Amino acid sequence: QVQLVESGGGLVQPGGSLALSCVASRSMFSMGWYRQAPGEQRELVATMSTGGSRNYGASVQGRFNISRDNFKYTVYLQMNNLKPEDTAVYFCSARNDPRVNYWGKGTLVTVSS
Repeated sequence: QVQLVESGGGLVQPGGSLALSCVASRSMFSMGWYRQAPGEQRELVATMSTGGSRNYGASVQGRFNISRDNFKYTVYLQMNNLKPEDTAVYFCSARNDPRVNYWGKGTLVTVSS
């Protein structure tokens, strides 16, 4: 089993910025973030491999930046120019095997004036 502990999140005004972080209990090849808005399916935000390969969802491309510290088993998500439609619960994800994905408990991000 792998434990993922998220931090960050909260309330921010449109156009603002927010940062999330997630610490894993051990090294994982791929770490990243997904989000789920009320009544919607969970969708990709961004993932990053230990080698530095990044993958972003289309709706956040150019606004969000994912990074990680492999020595600290930590992945970060810097969210800029936030929009109300970014409001969702953000889940940390991690995997070594494509068939097995681990999830954090989620952290709420609310973008509202």
